Amino acid sequence: SRWPVESGGGSVQSGGSLRLSCTVPGITSERCDMNWYRLAAGRQAREWVSSFTFDGVISYLSSVKGRFTMTKDAAKDTVYLEMSNLKPEDTAMYSCKPMGRCYGYYSWGPGTQVNVSS
Repeated sequence: SRWPVESGGGSVQSGGSLRLSCTVPGITSERCDMNWYRLAAGRQAREWVSSFTFDGVISYLSSVKGRFTMTKDAAKDTVYLEMSNLKPEDTAMYSCKPMGRCYGYYSWGPGTQVNVSS
């Protein structure tokens, strides 16, 4: 099985910024869409945060629109999530996952924890 490797999480104060990375060998050659998700403590289901389709269409959860920016470096098989003006409600474990035509071929990775204090 294959899985993403996420990094870049940490602890910041409200209003701070972080840049998350997710590397998944093969996502460019396999023309994968890529999604970011987050799982907050006490929740049972991950929340979709953003998508970057292989064709370049980007979309965001309404509560992060204008604060988060998702980008991709195809040469490195890596996607990023630039997060600014972070809020305590953004605290969660963030994970990425290949989707679209790559759905089902990758397991969940370990994720990267983001903690935002008020």
